[in-house]
Amino acid sequence: MDQQAMHIANGIVNGPVSAFFALVAFLALGFCVVRARADLDDRLAPMAGLVAAFIFAVQMLNFPVLAGVSGHLLGGTLAAMLVGPWVGALCVSTVLIVQCLLFADGGLTAIGLNVVNMALIGTAAAYLLIALLLRVLPKTPTGLAVTGFAASVVSVVVASQVFVLEYALGGTTHLSLPLISGTMAGVHLLIGIGEGLITAVTVVTVARVRPDLVYALRRFRVTPVHTPVPASGGAA
Repeated sequence: MDQQAMHIANGIVNGPVSAFFALVAFLALGFCVVRARADLDDRLAPMAGLVAAFIFAVQMLNFPVLAGVSGHLLGGTLAAMLVGPWVGALCVSTVLIVQCLLFADGGLTAIGLNVVNMALIGTAAAYLLIALLLRVLPKTPTGLAVTGFAASVVSVVVASQVFVLEYALGGTTHLSLPLISGTMAGVHLLIGIGEGLITAVTVVTVARVRPDLVYALRRFRVTPVHTPVPASGGAA
């Protein structure tokens, strides 16, 4: 089983279950396209391209989590905070599809599974927690960082457990589901911590410079986290 940020290879889950989740992914992404049209404007469209490019680049950098196990940014929380859940899911899906087709990172027959887990479930779980935390935490850089960190950890672990469900439905080998669930949760908890740190630093940095580019700040009407620079000059 590939422990690198949950990219599922060919043959881990059988054909019928893989095909079913490919259909789920196709229909869900179509729905995201429809909903994303309401969000896309002259500000969000270029930001979506930058987010997808950033996630693609950062995913090429692995960080160690255990002996022989490494992880990298999945990107669902980062995308949800910067461009929203609908556009964010499309950004992460685009990255996953390009990685699969060009770099064989994740199996072609498992592309629906990977999109469902990382782009759809990961982004959705992150956004739900973001919506909750940004309503209760202090409207400060610290509050924004805690939101990004917590949503990253939770979304990565939740996505890993969806894989366990998929494996229960169509796993091609006979392994203990409690063992798989515990192993996946433990490894992806560590991956989520790494992702949380990257997400927190990135979002707070963008928010300090251009808070208007952070979807979560606009959507939940959070006070901008940058500190205005006082105008210079003496009294007239």
